[in-house]
Amino acid sequence: MESIQAFFFSNQLLIWLLVFAVLLGFQVISNVPTVLHTPLMSGANAISGIVIIGAILLIRQTEPNDYFALSLGFIGIILGMINVVGGFAVTGRMLEMFKKKKKA
Repeated sequence: MESIQAFFFSNQLLIWLLVFAVLLGFQVISNVPTVLHTPLMSGANAISGIVIIGAILLIRQTEPNDYFALSLGFIGIILGMINVVGGFAVTGRMLEMFKKKKKA
């Protein structure tokens, strides 16, 4: 328990920054008009791609016995890939709505 408290006290600024970024991101995303969701999803896919590359680099530079960093990298890759695949699926479906339908 002391190690967890020491971690929080030593990284207090970064934790507050993370909480602020989550709240700010939620506020910004919730106020985006529906017309802009497709470009926003494309931007989120690009950011998730950067997260995946960062997670791969984290795994490559981590010591083999550092299970915490390895598991964080693995979770980052999995969540990033879910976001990229889901984002492309949603973007594809949204772009299908704007195509002209064939007349039979």
